[in-house]
Amino acid sequence: MFAAATLLLLVTVSLTLVRAVIGPSVFDRLLATNTIGTCTVLLLAVIGFLTERPEFLDLALVYGLLNVIGTVAVLKFFR
Repeated sequence: MFAAATLLLLVTVSLTLVRAVIGPSVFDRLLATNTIGTCTVLLLAVIGFLTERPEFLDLALVYGLLNVIGTVAVLKFFR
């Protein structure tokens, strides 16, 4: 079950990466990179659960906060 979730998250990341490359505007690319960051947080949580290592959840939380801060910083830059 969790292996299937990991596989689907990797497919989502690959499709979003394609969207980031061909996005017509900066905001489409920013949304794609934010989605990749969110999928990375989910991947870290699933891998932490599969390997029974709870410190991966802490890493996922920190990465999620950095993702939000980075998105806000880039949006302020392009505003």
